[in-house]
Amino acid sequence: MRADQKAGCGHDEPALPLSKARDRVCEAAVSVSETESLPIRQALGRVLAEDVRSAIDVPGHANSAMDGYALRAGDLPNEAPRALTLIGAAFAGRPFLGRVNQGQCVRIMTGAPVPDGADTVVMQERVSVDAERVQVNALPAAGANVRQAGEDIKAGQVALEDGVQLRPAHIGLLASIGVAEVTVLRRPRVAFFSTGDELCEVGRPTRPGQIYDSNRYTLFGMLQRLDVEAIDLGVIRDRPEELEAGLARAAEGADLIITSGGVSVGEADYLLEVAERLGKVDFWSVAIKPGRPTVFGKLGDALYLGLPGNPVSVMVTFYQLAKPAIEKLSGLQPREPLLIRALCMATIKNKAGRREFLRGVLSRDETGRYIVSKTGHQGSGILSSMTQANCFIVVPEDSELIEAGSQVDVQPFEALV
Repeated sequence: MRADQKAGCGHDEPALPLSKARDRVCEAAVSVSETESLPIRQALGRVLAEDVRSAIDVPGHANSAMDGYALRAGDLPNEAPRALTLIGAAFAGRPFLGRVNQGQCVRIMTGAPVPDGADTVVMQERVSVDAERVQVNALPAAGANVRQAGEDIKAGQVALEDGVQLRPAHIGLLASIGVAEVTVLRRPRVAFFSTGDELCEVGRPTRPGQIYDSNRYTLFGMLQRLDVEAIDLGVIRDRPEELEAGLARAAEGADLIITSGGVSVGEADYLLEVAERLGKVDFWSVAIKPGRPTVFGKLGDALYLGLPGNPVSVMVTFYQLAKPAIEKLSGLQPREPLLIRALCMATIKNKAGRREFLRGVLSRDETGRYIVSKTGHQGSGILSSMTQANCFIVVPEDSELIEAGSQVDVQPFEALV
């Protein structure tokens, strides 16, 4: 199919609104089902494949919440002070093995088991000590400053449910119940490659007309941050037979295939044609700038996203479409990008009907308000604009003009990556 035969594709078709394109991508993505068992330290960031029940109470015994003196609440009068006999000390890992009887108390440290007979801890700042006599100057409530057994987690309780993505607190909780290994979903496999006769591999000298292939490195970085199994297939030349072989090879083992370049309607743009021949194409044009010529479909069991070739377009379309697909494949619910309202410091013009993503710098002014400025030239080939920016300024589809001083939506990069 030559460029003049592509009249029904690409830019001649109505572009799909970004929200609908995202919905279609997420509907088509299905969580991986294969699992693996991992030590909990290696499971950080992974998604639990089954519930985890605790075999023990946490804490396993009543213990002190602070340094003080363990005593019997029944020994305390209605009004302070009250003198008690000090009979020993309890430390975390070295409990007091006797029993606290009427009129007695035990020096106790934070985390130490509360001795038999005691049920309350008075803070050390609220007592006076003279040899073996402890005078309680401010009366605590009964049961004060005691962490009860099973207060955090009870034996038999589901401590973590399947589908939870394990964060640092989850890893600590698993350790607290003595779980050393968990069953998690495997990582999604994402195969990716760049296309183009003009691309040169980093580390080699360029020939006339060549440029270095930056997109694969950008894609690798973004994929690594999402904790997937990234399969780098290199650069594939603009030859239909080579592109077909590359896509077919990627589809054999990947859950998602991502390519950059070759998805527009130029003389050497063959990927849409090849994808239609190998599988099913859902859409090939999205109403965004940059990133309009974006292909999405399925090749066998694998999802396919054909991203544009311009470096900024690759990043915009990845974060808006590939990222939610990967989250769904990982077993997570795709997260809507975080939006912050900020005061725009410059006038912005937009072509109605498409959502534009401008590179911006988000900060606060002297009053604490969020303000945002553009990074300068916004061409989709200006990758340096992404290194200078810390957010996208999101210009909605129905907006043709945003006056300086107006409020705009901003997507902070920290929430995307």
